[in-house]
Amino acid sequence: MCKTCHQEQFERFSATTMGKLFLKHPRNAQEKLGCEGCHGPGKAHVDAGGGKGVGGLISFAKTDRTPVERRNAICLQCHDKAARLFWQGSAHESRNVACTNCHRVMENVSERAQLAKATEMDTCGQCHLQKRAQQMRFTHMPVREGKMTCTSCHNPHGTVSEKLLKATSVNDTCYTCHAEKRGPFLWEHPPVQENCLNCHDPHGSNHERMLKLARPRLCQQCHIESRHPTRPYAPTTANSRFLFGRQCANCHAGNIHGSNHPSGNAFTR
Repeated sequence: MCKTCHQEQFERFSATTMGKLFLKHPRNAQEKLGCEGCHGPGKAHVDAGGGKGVGGLISFAKTDRTPVERRNAICLQCHDKAARLFWQGSAHESRNVACTNCHRVMENVSERAQLAKATEMDTCGQCHLQKRAQQMRFTHMPVREGKMTCTSCHNPHGTVSEKLLKATSVNDTCYTCHAEKRGPFLWEHPPVQENCLNCHDPHGSNHERMLKLARPRLCQQCHIESRHPTRPYAPTTANSRFLFGRQCANCHAGNIHGSNHPSGNAFTR
């Protein structure tokens, strides 16, 4: 019945992963209803002669005035398990983000998850413009290169952690890949144990190793008064703390994230 008028949309939908499942292998009563399972009863729409917004159908388009909560509830009738358990009350749900802001149901635009854009980075970047811009910096996570995605660290459908992180904390998220930095170590570096973000910007930086500042200025945020026999603005540069600290790692070359080296807690060579 629906494809009598909506032939083009029906053909595009039939080619999607969801369409193939929905039309050929319906799993529940809602899917067996076909188009009406998501859009609602179509009788009033047909009796009125069709047309956009006629008959109370839910179109899921940007111009659809149906409340976002109601539209999302339709999606959640099927997509309510596993990664979506914490959708209610999540950052995106509380900001009235619709499922269709990120997903394109009626046609294939991306290779996975029926995303609204060609890639995950492009989809998330619709709103997270600053994070997308950071990906263009000198050092960055290999998202642009396709070696990881935003969902390698975040669950956009909600988590119990801050910033929609998949792990329980920032550090645990980083340790998923950087396990060698976890420890425990004989000599711990407090800023590292506290939060990796004290030193690194995970979305991208114009400094080496995604550092928030260039060394030594990064180190000097905490190490303002060092044990070096120097003065901040000495008359001779040979005695200057800034010159002395131009590359802290010249001397403190141990694993700055933590060490078991007998040189002690100064992480020296």
